[in-house]
Amino acid sequence: MGMKVSRRGFLKQAAAGLAVPMIFPKLSMAQSPNSRLQHASVGVGGMMGGADLNSIINSGKVDIVAICDVDSNHLAKAAALVPQARQYRDWREMLAKEAGKIDSVNVSTPDHMHAPIALSAINLGKHVYCQKPLTRTVHEARRLTEAARKQSVVTQMGIQIHSEIAYRLAVRLVQEGALGKIQKWYSWQGAGSWPVGDRPAGSDPVPESLKWDLWLGVAPERPYKEKIYHPVQWRGWQDFGSGVMGDFACHIFDPVFGAIAPGRVLSVQAKSAAMNSETWPGWREVEYEFVGSKFTAGKTIKGTWYDGGENPFTDLVQLPEGRSLPGGGSLIIGEEGFMVLPHVGGPQLYPLEKFKGYPKPKLEPQDHYAQWVNACLGEGEATANFAYSGPMTEAVQLGNVAVRFPGQKLIWDTAKLQVTNVAEANKYVHRKYRKGWEVEGMSWMTNDEDRPGFAMATPRQDDESMKNDEARMFERNLQKSTPRAQRYSS
Repeated sequence: MGMKVSRRGFLKQAAAGLAVPMIFPKLSMAQSPNSRLQHASVGVGGMMGGADLNSIINSGKVDIVAICDVDSNHLAKAAALVPQARQYRDWREMLAKEAGKIDSVNVSTPDHMHAPIALSAINLGKHVYCQKPLTRTVHEARRLTEAARKQSVVTQMGIQIHSEIAYRLAVRLVQEGALGKIQKWYSWQGAGSWPVGDRPAGSDPVPESLKWDLWLGVAPERPYKEKIYHPVQWRGWQDFGSGVMGDFACHIFDPVFGAIAPGRVLSVQAKSAAMNSETWPGWREVEYEFVGSKFTAGKTIKGTWYDGGENPFTDLVQLPEGRSLPGGGSLIIGEEGFMVLPHVGGPQLYPLEKFKGYPKPKLEPQDHYAQWVNACLGEGEATANFAYSGPMTEAVQLGNVAVRFPGQKLIWDTAKLQVTNVAEANKYVHRKYRKGWEVEGMSWMTNDEDRPGFAMATPRQDDESMKNDEARMFERNLQKSTPRAQRYSS
């Protein structure tokens, strides 16, 4: 690779990109049927990096011009797929050198690096596809939502099931009134767990293939331990991941949020297995209260999340003999019936006798990645954009704040990003980046470092505008569904 770019130099370039009106470098391509997105991929291995890269390529409208990974083994595999792409180990160097040559970036790294990379790309006016959970903290999610709106870039969170017929059908059925007004919902993921315990002592030699300092990125320094963090187990560690809730709730909450369009979070309360300062608990149950919507029975609505162990919701409804709740999914209870929606499965309406022969709309198949690519090229809309997925991620990560205060109801002020009744909880709403890894626009305090309740909201980010933005998007999603596709049978 060429000459290295200093962190200070990169930040100056990123800041310079904010100081002038944003111009999409390749936007004019969208006017031609031969237009192609010039794209850079950060994180090309691990759990989703390779899959995301392949899926973006398969859209047929993208040129991969740069790839970046802290692990040279991952980079080599990706380079075999896209030999023309320029290779980088440090995403900051890649953005600094490629800023004038790319239109878009995807981020498929461990959770703790989603926000800094995505925000840096957005600051440069690049369209962004970012894996779930969108961020590791509530504050980061708000910052990405605001920045994407300010820069008018096309964004998409990597919840690919969002675009599949099963979840879209569930949204349609609820919004068309199959269950009447919605009273409450429950979501869960029973299977799957990540490391639980204390940090291991000592250190191991860092493999030659891995740039450990770059892997740590914005997180606090710690020694490398083999098979503890990289390449997969990072999800269980609080400095890097979001546990089972961060891993699954963005998927499983998605069709519920899409269907009932809840407003801002009012409160959150959790109970969980014992946890320490290093890893997430082995199980948790989190109860939320949201402002209601036109789809809910009341002015507020409660939703509950559970992960780990046996499903505590099995006795809430009576299912026919031989049927049971799935290992992961949602139970949506309305005034006129209820829906069981498996994770990655089709919705089933109950009671069966009432909904026998109930007409289900026919929906056209969609590809989550192609939808984003097309939107970047000026065709259609990416429906898991940050205006939608940002507030949902805030709710998910509020659950991870609440588990640190078991049994205490946290009262949440959305506009100020602040727990109003438990001051200690606010230090978990945000995090401080490691020295030298600061990102333009991500700082928690601005000219007032002693003010814990500093309001992060922009004039357009008040509660009403957030609700209006989401409502408009849900209406557009409904209008997009067409009767040409094959009916999804539950």
